[in-house]
Amino acid sequence: MKVVLFCGGLGMRIRADNQSAPKPMTTIGDRPILWHIMRYYAHFGHTEFILALGHGAQAVKDYFLHYQETASNDFVLSGGGKDVELLSTDISDWKITFVDTGLNTPIGERLRRVRPYLDGDEMFLANYGDGVSNAPINEFIETLPADHVGSLLAVPPQDSFHVINFDDFGGMSGIGAVANMDMWINGGFFVLRQGIFDYLDENEDLVTDACVRAAADGRFTANRYYGFWACMDTLKERVYLDELHAKGNAPWEVWHAAPPIEAVLQH
Repeated sequence: MKVVLFCGGLGMRIRADNQSAPKPMTTIGDRPILWHIMRYYAHFGHTEFILALGHGAQAVKDYFLHYQETASNDFVLSGGGKDVELLSTDISDWKITFVDTGLNTPIGERLRRVRPYLDGDEMFLANYGDGVSNAPINEFIETLPADHVGSLLAVPPQDSFHVINFDDFGGMSGIGAVANMDMWINGGFFVLRQGIFDYLDENEDLVTDACVRAAADGRFTANRYYGFWACMDTLKERVYLDELHAKGNAPWEVWHAAPPIEAVLQH
């Protein structure tokens, strides 16, 4: 199943002023978060990718055009360095389509512009390109109702701030962490059918326009997930993911996990 990855975001809250690469090229360890997301999908058998490029498109292209398998795989070197035998591989079975979808294009329009490369597939996957999870994506695919045009991953907010509650007289009645409240946010992992384009007009947003309309018609699903999910919007979040990776405790690196991941889902 093809995977559309939105790769044109500026990432202003995470990058230095002199950086020109898009947010999906921000690294965790020595690989971009984009690579981590692609490895996640490949683990579940989805190795055909369509990259919807925008800001920093050349950085994405150059990364894969000059990709070094030896950076993350064991290998045997012989012949005085002339012969390299890989003992494992990352991307040899990946097919990646690079599509320039414009600099300031809304995500919904980026999706419309890559539609010709979906080859008319009835179902496909999509991802914001800035978040990681160990969610069992194949379960989302299998459980999507036949009359629905898509679903998204719903996760608890990761913010550390607290919410103040007021009583009827304006006095503070309580305080609690937003992460402990019954709130759910869009995690950016989508399962979509071609029918989503019936709800998506030119230059519109995928979520606030198309998904809202489809949900109003009872044709869109949110899968509540209690497992690991994290995004990379800020430097603090990048440091957190970097530390998990460095400690060998990165839950989204499902390709390292021997046992299958158990679902923790609610519809």
